Amino acid sequence: MVTGIPDTAVILCGGRGTRLQEHAQAIPKPLVEVGGLPIAWHVASILAAQGVARVLLLTGFKSELVAGWAAAAAWPAGLRVECVDTGLDTPTGGRIHAVLDRLGGAPFLATYGDGVADVDLGALAAAHRAAGATATMTVVRPELPFGVAMLDDAGRVTGFREKPRAEHWINGGFLLCEPAIGAYLAPDAVLEREPLERLAADGALHAYRHEGFWACMDTYKDAVRLNDLWASGDAPWRR
Repeated sequence: MVTGIPDTAVILCGGRGTRLQEHAQAIPKPLVEVGGLPIAWHVASILAAQGVARVLLLTGFKSELVAGWAAAAAWPAGLRVECVDTGLDTPTGGRIHAVLDRLGGAPFLATYGDGVADVDLGALAAAHRAAGATATMTVVRPELPFGVAMLDDAGRVTGFREKPRAEHWINGGFLLCEPAIGAYLAPDAVLEREPLERLAADGALHAYRHEGFWACMDTYKDAVRLNDLWASGDAPWRR
């Protein structure tokens, strides 16, 4: 464990990617490419560059394609990658619940297979330790997809702001979890609903505010943007 960063991470790779149009019809969302490499490779590389030594890819939709790719992929040096088929329609919390026995009763990271960021995992780990939380969730303020009009009290338009950041914080993935999170999970649990809501109600969920780059590949437009960033040589998540 480097500077409190867990050795093991799980990446949720079971999604169908229904909003990725023609891409998702042929391949599962984690295999949609950015710069010629599947998005799941980019996520794993963010983790590996900061000391994570073992990654479990929690697969579902077309799991055999993810497993075949993972077995042949050129992963960062020293990173061990395992694919675990956690079921076709298993919800996110159920996927993590299915592999709790593989995590050795130790803290672990959990994130999504379609979100990249220049997140500092060491700072996340430090915030987690200081809070004494069962889980610490990286929260972000995403860039809005539209420009906004600035209004005064009389309803006059005083100007415009192009794609500002949202006012509110959202779940950006990159969660650091203690083994005790298992008590909040179940085979049919949607991580973002009851488990996180119960953790919050118990005062056991902390937030790590990430002010830097974050992007989720949810639509074809998102995929184009990430590919353009990678092609520019200035992708913020690249290490």
